[in-house]
Amino acid sequence: MEKNTILAVVLCSLVLITSFMLQGFFTQRRQPVQQTQQTQPVQQSAEEITQAQQNPPSPDQSLVDLQAPVITTDTAANSAIPSGQIDTSVQESAAAPYQQSVKIDTGVMLVELTNIGGDIVSWKLNEHSDREDYVDMIFSRNKDSRAFSIAFDGQPLSDFFQVNRVSEFIVEFISVRRGFKLIKRYEFQPNEYMFKLIVTLDGEYNVQSFNFAGNAYTLSFGPQIGPMFEKLDIYDFRKNHMYTNGKLKEITKKNELITDNRMTAWAAISGKYFTFIAIPMLYNTPYSLGFSDAAEPGPSVDTASRLNIFRSSANSVTKIEDIYFFYLGPKTQNVLKNYDYNIAEIASSRGILAPLENVLKWLLLALYKVVNNYGIAIILLTLLIKILFFPLTKKGSEGTLRMQALAPKIKEIQDKYKGNPQKLQTEMANFYKQEGYNPLSGCLPLLLQIPIFIAMYGLFNNHFDLRGASFIPGWIPDLSVPEYIARSDTFRFPFLGWNALRGLPFIYVASQLLYGKVTQMPGQQSNTQMKFMLYVMPVIFFFILYNVPSGLLIYWIFSNLLTLVQQVIINKFFIEKKRAAQAQAQAEQETKIAPGKKKKKNF
Repeated sequence: MEKNTILAVVLCSLVLITSFMLQGFFTQRRQPVQQTQQTQPVQQSAEEITQAQQNPPSPDQSLVDLQAPVITTDTAANSAIPSGQIDTSVQESAAAPYQQSVKIDTGVMLVELTNIGGDIVSWKLNEHSDREDYVDMIFSRNKDSRAFSIAFDGQPLSDFFQVNRVSEFIVEFISVRRGFKLIKRYEFQPNEYMFKLIVTLDGEYNVQSFNFAGNAYTLSFGPQIGPMFEKLDIYDFRKNHMYTNGKLKEITKKNELITDNRMTAWAAISGKYFTFIAIPMLYNTPYSLGFSDAAEPGPSVDTASRLNIFRSSANSVTKIEDIYFFYLGPKTQNVLKNYDYNIAEIASSRGILAPLENVLKWLLLALYKVVNNYGIAIILLTLLIKILFFPLTKKGSEGTLRMQALAPKIKEIQDKYKGNPQKLQTEMANFYKQEGYNPLSGCLPLLLQIPIFIAMYGLFNNHFDLRGASFIPGWIPDLSVPEYIARSDTFRFPFLGWNALRGLPFIYVASQLLYGKVTQMPGQQSNTQMKFMLYVMPVIFFFILYNVPSGLLIYWIFSNLLTLVQQVIINKFFIEKKRAAQAQAQAEQETKIAPGKKKKKNF
């Protein structure tokens, strides 16, 4: 009897324990929201990121603080969420799951996360404004689109996740589905644009492998990086990049899938001023990168500029923990140089003129520190360039005036040998050699200034500090974009598509015409080619440069005006010098004593 009693007690205990375990596994009890204890946020520098890559965490290391309170939902947490219903407040219902928003302010950015999928829905940059609002790096026309979503079967999860607010800068989202636990842990740092995301799949004793159509999961960022736009203009872009084998490579093919990532350190989607960089810390774990078409979003803006990370399947394991680092912020070397893996390469100038552009950028920043206005700094930089090129300009003017003096003789030779091109070329070469004149001397200064202009264009079109830099409040509030006097959101100029009336292009044409008129040499009025260059080309460039950044037009306008002043001074100097030389020669001729008659010699 005593034996039976003991056996009954043991069996009852086993039944009770098993029932509680099953209940805890298949159901989730609702608990009230508790105030979490604020812990000291973990500071992570670029050196620690490198250490993390060299010393990966062990598989047994737990990423979940089990002592921290957890906000739970009921068993209906896996139901689908209707589109467009992501709220910024917590809504609770006694019989239905609720939505919750988590906001984290790091100082440089305000991040909003949702428990729907444990994703990020907003990433506003506190230090950078766009029109009347802050730049939101997660941009979409579809309010239901989210970033850093997890998918197992091609569709991003729309489950209600449990929320575990570990600290002021760390939050976890937890979901139990298909017999395993999914944890997304976001770790932010104060005053940092980079954050860590840890994805954990824990099957415990229920799941022995993670294989969903060949992948353990897909981690996606998209659909766009900010700031918001209706359509990318010709001066903005979205490009896909990979940093592999120590070199930055642009991905130009549409919807390209990169499967060999053994030497790939990071991937990026970059725009004119901002960039998204993904650094998978998967070590020897195979994975693939999928880029969508980022050339021109058009009507498919919600699917453009998307990066998918396909994490390969994990067989014969019950738990995987993957670490990623992501950067979302300004594309400037001043910020990016603080991180490892050479991610500052994404902001480096490209092409053979990159060193020249970097020199001009350094000069512009140095002048800005003095005057504290980028518009005035551009004018001073233009003046500095003109001073440096003055010897070449003077030499070019000398060549032009010398060419004018030799023009009659040149025309005589051309008329004499017009039927014999070979003989004409030989005679012209002998004539230039005899006169000691190089016909390219007048063009050389102009040719040398073309690289300067191209480098300045790259500088004004891509230099991050010019974004939002004001020159004349009320007219030129942003040197990185075209200015306007009046603008309409409904009316557009026929055939041109312009919706704004701008002032700088008209000032540019006037300066160019004035410059051509003042520097025009005698005899050029009847030259058809010179008339085209002086009067038609400025009008053509008016249409080409109508929508360029205002900083570039300011440079060109003041370059014309300063060159005009230089030319007037040079012309006046040479005219006075020539008159003085002629007067001196005439005086010498008048005072010259005629030689006397020679005496006859007697032999």
